[in-house]
Amino acid sequence: MNKNDLIRLRHMLDAAREAVDFVQDKTQEDLFKNRMLTLSLIKLIEIIGEAAANVSSETQKSLPQISWQNAIRTRNRLIHGYFDINLGIVWDTVRDDIPPLIAELEKIIAAEGG
Repeated sequence: MNKNDLIRLRHMLDAAREAVDFVQDKTQEDLFKNRMLTLSLIKLIEIIGEAAANVSSETQKSLPQISWQNAIRTRNRLIHGYFDINLGIVWDTVRDDIPPLIAELEKIIAAEGG
């Protein structure tokens, strides 16, 4: 794996960890009431997707356990459909999809010596 791809994987991991930290001890209702939390989670999900989009196709192919296209499409949806974001999906993404992503990224980065 090249150095830039490893950097992008770290960016993904950092943003994913932060998103999970932000919802610690929070409910979905908190997301609906707290604009700062909402904007923070959206931005972190965008970062995950943007970093994923910048990982080389070779590295993406070598790591099929990462849902690259889902991360990229989610980022695109948030950026281009900013006026119509379903906060229930944002909540589910952070609570259900990001923790397994963190586990995979930690394994991959550790295996790369990073």
